[in-house]
Amino acid sequence: MLKRSKLLALMVIGILLLTSVIGCSSTPAPAGGEKQQAEEKPAEGGKPRLIQICGATSGGTYFLLSNAIAQLLNDKLPNVNASAQSTAGTPVILRLLEKGEAEFGFGQAGVAADAVNGRGNFEGQKLTNIRGVTYMYPNVMQIVVRKDANIKSFKDFKGKVFCVGATGSATELNSRDLAEVFGLDYLNRKDFKPEFTSEAQSADLLKNKQAHGANLIAAIGSAVMMDLMSTGDYEILNIEPEAIEKLREKSKAYFPYTIPANTYPNQPEDVHTYAVANWFFTRADLPEDLVYTVVKTMYENRETLMKAHKIIANMTPENALNGQTVELHPGAEKYFKEIGVIK
Repeated sequence: MLKRSKLLALMVIGILLLTSVIGCSSTPAPAGGEKQQAEEKPAEGGKPRLIQICGATSGGTYFLLSNAIAQLLNDKLPNVNASAQSTAGTPVILRLLEKGEAEFGFGQAGVAADAVNGRGNFEGQKLTNIRGVTYMYPNVMQIVVRKDANIKSFKDFKGKVFCVGATGSATELNSRDLAEVFGLDYLNRKDFKPEFTSEAQSADLLKNKQAHGANLIAAIGSAVMMDLMSTGDYEILNIEPEAIEKLREKSKAYFPYTIPANTYPNQPEDVHTYAVANWFFTRADLPEDLVYTVVKTMYENRETLMKAHKIIANMTPENALNGQTVELHPGAEKYFKEIGVIK
């Protein structure tokens, strides 16, 4: 009887040991699997998995550079999926940032100033979630006219057809300002017929002789400008100094600019016009380390971005705060202090 009891005890101990071993070697996998959990973990430093960068209409400099920056971030930063989005322009981009529907975007400094102060096109709609990242390059006012239109000054557009820019774009707002200082009104008095067109559409209307001129504000050397000027059928208007002074009274974001002779084919003389600072903007609510990493990556890879457009040559530490009208994001401020731009 005693032997039988010992035998039963040994059997129970053996079963318990076997159960313990099996339990240790077959821990259940977490729901969704370990791999899925790793993929869902935010990237180091709180970087979002998706970074949306807003440019303006396709074919323009904003959109081209948005694509280039998105590709750079994808190549250099782990666990980041960056992409570019085409929009009507600065006002739309700023509103997308304000609503948290994009992370970064290009825009004109003057329009951004109106947005954060609730002025002009943003009257009663003050934006509070906008912060600056860095100056990018000058957006140069290039008023292109057909040579056969006999237009020597912007005031000569009265009674003609002029491409003012896409609806909701900063280009169109610039056209309003320019028309106003010349005493013209295309919205109410219809002093000339406006065409609310993108850069590419404006070029098409000029080529088809459906417009006499167009506001092709852009970086110097834009593809559309090169294409038009190579034909010999167009010229760039000079803007009178007194008109530029009146524009500066409206917004200090405007400043005189000279397009050197031979910048474009068939442009033998300097063109005196004006420009506005283009900035890279972000949201105030994005993490400091994310914005720091993005701006650091951009500056440390300027040569790569210059392959997309030589205008990036303007993006230097010395120029980093040119034309600033909006408070810097703490992440950008941290980087510029690090490299000595901000003391």
